[in-house]
Amino acid sequence: MHNLTTVTEFLLTRFSDVWEFRVLHAMLFLLMYLATLMGNLLIVTVITFNWKLHTPMYFFIRNLSVLDMCYISVTVPKACVIFLLDNRAISMAGCAAQIFLVVAFATVELLFLTIMAHDCYVAICQPLHYSVIMNPQVCVQMTLASVLSGLAFSGFHTGSTFWLPFCQSNMVHQFFCDIPSLLKLSCSDTLNNEILIFISSVVIDGGCLAFIIMSYTHIFSTVLKFPTRGEQGKAFSTCVPHILVMTIFLSSAAAVYMKPTSSSPTIQDMINAVFYSIVPPFLNPIIYSLRNKQIKESVKRIIRRNLYSGKR
Repeated sequence: MHNLTTVTEFLLTRFSDVWEFRVLHAMLFLLMYLATLMGNLLIVTVITFNWKLHTPMYFFIRNLSVLDMCYISVTVPKACVIFLLDNRAISMAGCAAQIFLVVAFATVELLFLTIMAHDCYVAICQPLHYSVIMNPQVCVQMTLASVLSGLAFSGFHTGSTFWLPFCQSNMVHQFFCDIPSLLKLSCSDTLNNEILIFISSVVIDGGCLAFIIMSYTHIFSTVLKFPTRGEQGKAFSTCVPHILVMTIFLSSAAAVYMKPTSSSPTIQDMINAVFYSIVPPFLNPIIYSLRNKQIKESVKRIIRRNLYSGKR
């Protein structure tokens, strides 16, 4: 059966049609976008040029920063355009590209965060074996496996979504193309797609979440055995924000992707999409890196060096 469709483009949705609110939303999105790019680019630069930070932990932080710059760039620029301009259209190919990239980057992000939780577990709970378990070859292999898994997962779901015929409304009730919004527009039965999304979400998201919970359970039990409260407080202050980001990321994504397509679209769906597509890339530089003492010291050295060069 071929995918014959009368829809050639889709219309994205704004949070509001009031001009003042449209400008406000565009400014907020743009500020978060620029802050995300600057923060992550700074982290990539610092880690790349400081050989003392060439360790497994910073290797994954740098990978996460590169991923976050790509992830947020898929949705925010187009969203700012539809907020400010009267043209809300996106082509069929553009919509497919957005879905493929968003799902791929979100999946890889989840896998990277899971690997980083494992790295933290090995560093705290098995410090004597850390260099053996997290050797450079293993780190590269885990990174490649995460990227390839994300691409395969995204390709499968994007293909199964665009195999459906779209002959109803072309109004996507979201500020970017996502699978649940498109399933509502199909004029054929989408039950199989919904089941596939549910099963894959439970397996991948649930598996990663269970692994992360087990990792941090072992981490906390080990941290409580530390002799001083200062060491305990330092470890908790590092781990708790990680868990917070994971909770926001997974709960908001689950609220969008595991919601039945028969239900009516709401503004809450768009807000949830912000929390899984924009907030994590925005917060990750702050939580994973800019609170890190070694990275902050490296940034200060770069700033002092540039100021000194400027004075000369």
